[in-house]
Formats: sequence, C-alpha cells, structure tokens
Amino acid sequence: MTRPFRFGVNLLNPAPAGEWRAKCRRAEELGYDVILVPDHLGWVAPFPALVAAAEATERPRLGTFVLNAGFWNPALLAREVATTDSLTNGRLELGLGTGYVRAEHETAGLPWGSPGERVDHLRRTVEELKRLLASPEHRPRPVQQPGIPLLVGANGDRMLRLTAEHADIAAFTGARSAPKNSSGELVPITADELDERVALYRKLAAGREEPAELNLLIQIVAVTEDPVPVLQPLLENQPQLTMEQALALPIVLVGTLEQIVERVRAQRERFGFSYLTVLEPYMEAFAPVLEALRGE
Repeated sequence: MTRPFRFGVNLLNPAPAGEWRAKCRRAEELGYDVILVPDHLGWVAPFPALVAAAEATERPRLGTFVLNAGFWNPALLAREVATTDSLTNGRLELGLGTGYVRAEHETAGLPWGSPGERVDHLRRTVEELKRLLASPEHRPRPVQQPGIPLLVGANGDRMLRLTAEHADIAAFTGARSAPKNSSGELVPITADELDERVALYRKLAAGREEPAELNLLIQIVAVTEDPVPVLQPLLENQPQLTMEQALALPIVLVGTLEQIVERVRAQRERFGFSYLTVLEPYMEAFAPVLEALRGE
C-alpha cells in the first residue's frame, strides 16, 4: 500500500522568541506536516525549541531530527521526552541517531567511541527509553499512548537492523560519513547504492507487524531551469561527480517544478519514501512542490 506524502522542515538556526515563532508559523502556513529540529552544538536546543514551536502553531507534528544519543543519558532523556510530549499536547515525534561529529563530543567533554560503541549506546538508549516511557510508574507521563513515534536515522548495516526492530519511521540519510573523517563531512550516495540500503532494510524488517514509514532527508532544493549555478558548489566539494550524476542524486531536487514533482513521485515508487524532510534554507523553495503534491 502506498503511503500518502508527509513533508517536514528541519529548522536549524537559533533565533529570538518572536523570530522563532514566526518561522514556525510560516512553516505551518506553507503546509509542512512536521516541524523538526536538529541536535548539534551551536544550533537550537531541541526540546525548548519544540515547545516554543507548539505554542506558535496548531497543526504540525514536532520532532527531533535527530537527537545525538551520545549526548543523552536514557533516564534524563525520558524525562525530557515525556515533558515535551505533554507540553506539545502529544505532537512529539522522537528522532534518534548515533551522532557523527567527533568535535562536538570533545567540546562537550563526552566520550566519542568507535562506530560499534556508538551503535551499542543508541540501542541501549532506545530500549531503555521504551521501557521507561511504557511504565505506568514513570513520571512525568507522556500524552501519547502506547508510545511516542520513534524515528531512527540510519545507513549502516547494524543501524538498519536496529531501525527495523524498533523504529516507526526509518530515516535514510542518502549520504555516508567520509572515510577516515569524523568532522561531520558527508559523501552523497547514488540511487543504486540507496536501492541496496533500502532493500537490506526491507529484508531486516520483513517480520514486522506494521511497516515503518520511510523518510529521506533532502539536501538541496531549487526550482529552476538552469541547475548549473545551483549545483556548482556541490560539484566543487564532490569533484568525483559530474553534473548529470549530481542531478540524479536522491537527495537533490533541482529542476522545473514539474520535473521535481515527478521526481518525488518516482522516488516514492522506487524507494518507498513518502516522508521527505528539507532543510530550513529550502523551506520556501520546496513549498510549491509540497502544494502540488498535497493530498497524494
């Protein structure tokens, strides 16, 4: 069964109260279904930002995209999650990941760990959160029962297994960390590589009672008849790509409005991505695409 589209915007930039609420209201006016916030040092603090977003809006869901599990103790995180779900009247969607920027851990005085150790920590966090929030004795209590929707951002094999076991929303990054680089630099993956990742996830999730919603984070959006100036910075940063290859990346939506709308439909058909997230700088640019696909 084809899922209807949902669209989210990840608001990255800190702002004073009035400005923050204004851009949340603008996201709602444009028709976004989910207002999201990241979890990086120097950007917005996730939970107070979502509570403020809830006060400024009525309809959108509110989510973390995604929390860095390495920043959080599960018991303290459960308190934050339950409180935020209560203060947003049950609109919270909890996104979790391992974190991928070593410098942030060092700045915070937190252990970095190997990739395997970070996945292990995320698994413990997910399992402990589920246990705590499901307990009738846990205080505070979340509004949403039997649980708050869980999104896990994944790409590697072990992460996809964890996602298949626990996540209500499987979020694919469409990129991987650059080899031997812990600065947060990401390398985009091709459509064929993403096919393989989605296929592995589907295999691992074959025994689920309810299929997860599939999400993709879009990195570049531009409605234009001339993609060259839009994609030139990407090509300079990723010299292995040609212009044709850049246009074909699943995380790139550049072209005329009609071309982008058909591309989004085609990617849902090919990969199953019914939930797309765009970054704050592209909130306005993506709005005509969202409008054209509303209700599909």
